[in-house]
Amino acid sequence: MASKPEGWGFYQFPSLSRLEDGRVHLGFSVQEDSVRSYGKGGRVHLVSADGAGKWQEADAASMRTGLLLPNGDRLAVTTPEAKKVSELKLPEPAGTVTASYGNTELDVFRLQGLPPELRTVHQVRRAEGTDRWKAELADLLDPQALRYTISGLFPVVWWGDMRVAPDGSLLEGIYPAYLLRDDGTVEPKGGVFFYRSTDNGHTWTVQGRIRYQPDLTADPKGNERGGFTEPAFEILADGTLLCVMRTTDGMGIGPLYASRSKDLGRTWSKPAAFTPNGVLPQLLRLENGVLVLASGRPGVQVRFCADGRGETWSDPFEMVAPKPEVAGDYSCGYTSLLATGPDSFLIAYSDFKHRAPGGAFRKAIKVREVRASPEG
Repeated sequence: MASKPEGWGFYQFPSLSRLEDGRVHLGFSVQEDSVRSYGKGGRVHLVSADGAGKWQEADAASMRTGLLLPNGDRLAVTTPEAKKVSELKLPEPAGTVTASYGNTELDVFRLQGLPPELRTVHQVRRAEGTDRWKAELADLLDPQALRYTISGLFPVVWWGDMRVAPDGSLLEGIYPAYLLRDDGTVEPKGGVFFYRSTDNGHTWTVQGRIRYQPDLTADPKGNERGGFTEPAFEILADGTLLCVMRTTDGMGIGPLYASRSKDLGRTWSKPAAFTPNGVLPQLLRLENGVLVLASGRPGVQVRFCADGRGETWSDPFEMVAPKPEVAGDYSCGYTSLLATGPDSFLIAYSDFKHRAPGGAFRKAIKVREVRASPEG
């Protein structure tokens, strides 16, 4: 819980992970939500040895886990500090796109012609049998991908879920994702791009794309939005990829969309709106087959799919229920999920209206354990 009133970006954006020794790690932001903050830390790190009952502060370096790869390495994507455009020698922009919040025009650049630190994927790797993490730049092979500048800075952002595919390759679905069309023009709306690696993450090659296709019946503002962002994807029991994506932006609350791929992300079904709201959706497939979806804004909602197919969902369970009589935001809406057993998981989320001793509202990060069975 925050000890005093805090602004946007502080005591929010939680993340959960399990350390190799079995302890649970919780991190959350205590910095401005801005490109100026990228790569500068600004997170509190806590660790629990009793399954999220009691917490102790820990240093960031000891909290790194990464994805366990088939070759025994562990790998994690990182976000470096954004570089000042005034200190770079950049090629001519390929065009512009409009930022999802506000009317800011962003210059976008093809990867070819950018210096290595701007056209690659920033990662850290811990090779099998070692205890040291090493920073590396992975090749990014995508002739139509674009990167952008904003507020005089050039960020290198490659955010999204990384999974080990059934064939042992690596898949990652990322955002922000801007596209240079075949005719040389810039697609004005952002989408979601999928990349595959067959060499344990040293090289990432474009696999497929989910381009923005709004459903104007579900979202009358669809044509005015910036596109798809914040994808989450899960590999279902039959090998199908299920991807859910955010559309909420400066135009207001927008629906989540879902799309499917049966060929490891090469081609995707037409995205379909299936919830009225949601930011940074999180997907988790439990060992018992139940599929969990968490998202929010306003509040925080959790939905369940009993058969694990992601086609039929329960009504939302409100973890943080909006209260019309209370002004302001209730939560950042960002959550994190971590399985604790075949039928259970932890969820971390922010509650902006937590009652502190004395009755004042304070921001807080909360962690709950939830159990779910196919029978309900």
